[in-house]
Amino acid sequence: MRSQVEGQVKARNGRGRSPAASSILQQARARRTLLHCAALAICTLVASGCSSAQTIAASPVPSPEFTTTAAASTEIVWFPATETPALAARVTREPTPERKPGVGELVVQDDMTSSTHWNAAASGNAAATVSERGLTISAQPGGPGVVSLHKSAVFGDMYMEVTARTNLCRDRDAYGIVFRAPNDVAHYRFVSVCDGTAAAERVSLGGPRVLQPPIASADVPLGAPGEARLGVWALGSEFRFFLNGHYQFTVSDSNYPAGGVGVFVQAGGQTPAVVTFSDLAIFRLSANPGTETPAP
Repeated sequence: MRSQVEGQVKARNGRGRSPAASSILQQARARRTLLHCAALAICTLVASGCSSAQTIAASPVPSPEFTTTAAASTEIVWFPATETPALAARVTREPTPERKPGVGELVVQDDMTSSTHWNAAASGNAAATVSERGLTISAQPGGPGVVSLHKSAVFGDMYMEVTARTNLCRDRDAYGIVFRAPNDVAHYRFVSVCDGTAAAERVSLGGPRVLQPPIASADVPLGAPGEARLGVWALGSEFRFFLNGHYQFTVSDSNYPAGGVGVFVQAGGQTPAVVTFSDLAIFRLSANPGTETPAP
């Protein structure tokens, strides 16, 4: 029964189509078949490409390994620790000893412009003259030192000052203060030398004996003209010497306890030495002055 019906339908369809329509229908069916096959081919290619990509991603080429050595880092210390210094012990300094202790009353003041108080004389090798400038002593080379003593002043303990102005003086020429002089050939003397040194001596008939060898002093004028204020502090056997108020040195000797005071000049080279003295001042010392020896 079913076969009869299908046959009738097919006969009916075949009768209802023209040959042109049948041809168009066949072409359409062939086109669909071709497109279907192309789509399948594209899908196959795409699937194959994805699979290859997955395989490549799953098996990466190993990259070479590089060994790097890290540079040693140095730490910067901005505020390094330091040791706290220990506090130094506080030193208590003793006061400087008084270099001229006990200087008291002024007992002699003389500008040295009058022959009343000074031995003024002249001979072939020496001359001591008094003028308004003071007492000028000239000494010739080769002779002994020329001494002029004050006619009335005699002292043991005292402080004495006098100003000396060099008129002609060079090299080993010397001048200075005479004190505790029993006579003009026996005495102590404070020596300023024109080469810029100072010394102390004890003079007697046998000649000078050095108590202080010459030492350089910036207060001694070099040559002439020059000027200096000489000072002697004498107490017992201790003598301290000063130039322009500056302490120079200390010596000790007990041969002459007291005597006259004065000045001297001595030519030590081949030419005369000429020095003018003025403004003598002598001070009494107190009964118990300190005697600690000062530092230079």
